[in-house]
Amino acid sequence: MTGPLFGRWSILARLFAVVMAAEVCCPQISSPAVAPQPAGDAVANPGPLSHLSAGLSRGAIRSAMRKVADWQLARVQAKPSEDWTFAALYTGMIAASDTLEDPRYRQVVEQAGENFHWQLGPRQTHADDQAIGQSYLALYRRAPDPRKIAPLEAQFDRILLLPDDPAKPVWWWSDALFMAPPVWSGLAQLTHQPKYLDYMDRQWWITVGLLYDPAEHLFSRDATFLDRHEANGKKIFWSRGNGWVMGGIVRVLETMPLDHPARPRYEALYRDMAEKIRSLQSDDGLWRPGLLDARAYPLPEASGSAFFTYALAWGIHHHLLNRKRFSPVVARAWKGLLAHVYEDGRLGCIQPVGASPDAFEASSSYVYGVGAFLLAGSELAQLSPRR
Repeated sequence: MTGPLFGRWSILARLFAVVMAAEVCCPQISSPAVAPQPAGDAVANPGPLSHLSAGLSRGAIRSAMRKVADWQLARVQAKPSEDWTFAALYTGMIAASDTLEDPRYRQVVEQAGENFHWQLGPRQTHADDQAIGQSYLALYRRAPDPRKIAPLEAQFDRILLLPDDPAKPVWWWSDALFMAPPVWSGLAQLTHQPKYLDYMDRQWWITVGLLYDPAEHLFSRDATFLDRHEANGKKIFWSRGNGWVMGGIVRVLETMPLDHPARPRYEALYRDMAEKIRSLQSDDGLWRPGLLDARAYPLPEASGSAFFTYALAWGIHHHLLNRKRFSPVVARAWKGLLAHVYEDGRLGCIQPVGASPDAFEASSSYVYGVGAFLLAGSELAQLSPRR
């Protein structure tokens, strides 16, 4: 993909943009916006790994999803959060309720919405604090109630009055493309107001122009990574950041009209990334924290890998990817994810909150990785025989 869309800013301009955006939007770049409870942990003795079936029958997928979802539900159901970490979990919980035909997972999200009076997080324009809006919209679709989206709509209308500042991109880090854009496109779909989709589309391509490498078909985490390299000399491309981008693309496409003039550009970006991600899959079916230097990272990273699995399965399901070419990829990925589920249901190998590839313990489990796992399972179940 070439053209003005992917025009490069100078290095200094891009660094200035990310610094200014960080100062305005997020003084502590790597920290959650609100942390009423820990988003996860690592334990010294997680117990034995489970022996879940890696079969792709609907029954096998549902069994694995239920095991992981139940473990996580017991740890979060009494403590709602509007933090981005939990926002990602809640998307998976809603998907799990539908796939498992069990209202318990959806109810924990509904309780969070009621607890926060259907408000977003405290920072008006910050993508992390808008992410929970995905769940509000999903719950509204299931049971329309103006209370669920009225605060969201009012806040976005205020944001639309703010002038763009080319030096301060709103979504200056790659993960943001999962957090906020699906909320904007989803609100446009529900309200039939194209102004929200127009805003999303404009801001999306600003971020793409800033962070996307059209030669590698991958995103830098933010502008400070544009010229940073792995030990092997290749550029640093974080698997989790790119997993969240792919998750964001498919969730935008879910709510974008099929005849929207910009849709082919999103689909082309998605296909380019899908091919690249397919080529980087490790022998164990998963992806390492640093995508272009797998040997530097002994453990796979489950949250990025789960988002890749979800996005690729979605593409097969929606006929954007060739089934024969990509089905083996998602089958290996699902098998790889199941290899990190412990007997009690803990999903391990999830890198803690951060902003770049890093080391972590095998038992490390965080809510956003569980959300991605449940999304992946739900999408795979759509492709599987109903038995």
